[in-house]
Amino acid sequence: MIILDPLRQTNPQIRLLAGVVFAGLAVLVAGLWWLQVVKRKEFQASLETQSYRTTRIPATRGSILDRQGNLLAETQPRYALTLYLDEIRPRFAAVYDQLTPRVLASLDAQRQQYEAQVQRELTSAERRRFRIRGQLKAELERAARFLATSNLVAEVAAALRTPITLDPGEFHEHYETRRALPLPILSNLSPAQLARFAESSRAWPGLEVEVQPVRVYPQGETAAHVVGHLIRDDRSATGEDAFFWYRLPDYRGIVGVEYGYDAELRGRAGAKSVLVNNFGYRHEDAVWMPAEPGQDVVLTLDLEVQRAAERALRLVGHPALGAVVVMDVLSGDLLALASAPSFDPNLYVDGISPAENAWLKDENLRPQINRATQDNYAPGSIFKTVIGLACLEGGLDPKQTVYNPGYVMVGRRRVGDTAPPGAYDFKRALKLSCNTYFISNGLGAGIDRILALGERLHLGQNTGLKTRQETAGIFPDARRLARGWSPGDTANLCIGQGAMAVTPLQMAVMTAAIANGGNVLWPRLVKAIIRKDDSTGSTVTGMPEGQVRDQLNVRPENLQLLREAMLADVEDPDGTGRAAELESVRICGKTGTAQITDVNNRVVGHTTWFISYAPYERPRVAVVVMVEGGRSGGGTCAPLAREIYKVLFPEVPKEVARNR
Repeated sequence: MIILDPLRQTNPQIRLLAGVVFAGLAVLVAGLWWLQVVKRKEFQASLETQSYRTTRIPATRGSILDRQGNLLAETQPRYALTLYLDEIRPRFAAVYDQLTPRVLASLDAQRQQYEAQVQRELTSAERRRFRIRGQLKAELERAARFLATSNLVAEVAAALRTPITLDPGEFHEHYETRRALPLPILSNLSPAQLARFAESSRAWPGLEVEVQPVRVYPQGETAAHVVGHLIRDDRSATGEDAFFWYRLPDYRGIVGVEYGYDAELRGRAGAKSVLVNNFGYRHEDAVWMPAEPGQDVVLTLDLEVQRAAERALRLVGHPALGAVVVMDVLSGDLLALASAPSFDPNLYVDGISPAENAWLKDENLRPQINRATQDNYAPGSIFKTVIGLACLEGGLDPKQTVYNPGYVMVGRRRVGDTAPPGAYDFKRALKLSCNTYFISNGLGAGIDRILALGERLHLGQNTGLKTRQETAGIFPDARRLARGWSPGDTANLCIGQGAMAVTPLQMAVMTAAIANGGNVLWPRLVKAIIRKDDSTGSTVTGMPEGQVRDQLNVRPENLQLLREAMLADVEDPDGTGRAAELESVRICGKTGTAQITDVNNRVVGHTTWFISYAPYERPRVAVVVMVEGGRSGGGTCAPLAREIYKVLFPEVPKEVARNR
């Protein structure tokens, strides 16, 4: 052949050049064979990997129950209508074809107008400006997609007989970022809407009914502060995979038990892979790591007692501002933790209206604040129980009397006394709340003895609840004394005013310690955590009860003197807590009224209290009631405690109750 003739010649340079050319061709052929045959499966697997998009699947959140098994929070199925955009691409194309002639006509009119202006025939480059291309084509395709989808949604809305609006911004964002996932169309379908959709679903490609989990609080406002609520949070929890292309809606607790036990309730998210084509649409999906459901949390609350506490607070009138704590004095279990006003945590699930949002943020009502644990209050005369114990421990003779002329002088300062003038021993002073008696004897006992007892009660410290709703309160310590302390400061402390503030929960812990013989308990809110497993059944992890934090370390006879005085406060005809007396049980109590002053030290209101426990013979429960703006502890709070004790101890003759 002519091509091979030069190779037959004896010229070595030509032969060398030919060898190099053939060698190069051989290398190319070998390389193609290696890539297309040997490495084919590897590259195919790599291509498939690059086409997969991982999706985070949130776990089903665990339930929250009271000690009797009543549901306080649960996850229920909710039906939602969704649309897979990949299945309506023919509609996109059809609408695009409908829009194109109109756009072309408009461009042609613009071209003719421009030609008339320049008075010459346009060049090819100039004509390209009046064609559908580049940015204009992208905008036309974008408009066609939205118009096609909105037309489909309008058809569905008419068939379901419910208005459905498609937001352009949300639609375009979904198309650009989550095209492979279904587009939400309508949530929380009613049974009637489901039935109508089933009748016509074949006419609409890409539409599906999906079951979505939704958090529900079946008790509404009851125990809302304790249970808490959720906020949207799709982030991975600690220990989970962090990288995902897509994340389905998930939530985390922001306050209350939902916050404190979020890790247990939330479970462990799963994952699935979505295979997308070169246009970004879903091709197929497969779950490769199922989600692990969350655990159930059982509280120590008793729903019946909680409801009784909240009903009692509403008796104050509207709006009621206050709190109730009911605590088992032996185990530390919190049977009720009520705060008023309350709110419905379902609002955070279904969406909060502007009016509801304004109410939730009202600075006067502060409905989101848990007043039982989250706000500071002056204790007033209920703190005289601690002052009384300190005085008795300091050697006070309970029979010795102090004369009350209607006031007591502390230096040059005159402190008024609401108790009537006369002589007071320990019991009479406590039940009539005599300022003169407790200031006089408290100054004699000394501030160090009072502070030591307050420290053993851990005043000024948190009680350890994991709810993100607790304040430590205020109580003086050695550093406060070092900055300057006067007899007037001690006098204020003796009547529960001045440099101290407490929460109703702290006062419940204090009352329980008086009732149970001196054990300062850690309050317990969670009774057990239940892990459910389809293969092994449920595993219950109980939380320890009766955990002793400290001891009062006071003599039993002094505690008994205090208990008898508290009993007299309720049972004696002249006791300030007389309104709490009940036929079915003997109640020990102490009333209190603390002044609220402004920056100019003017009295602008009162905080009223009633601390109590029952039965007197064998104490079981402590009940603490606090009301902002009440008339007095005896007039406002003691009657509310009585209503709660009616539920705790149903009516039986008192003689029978004494023998229980």
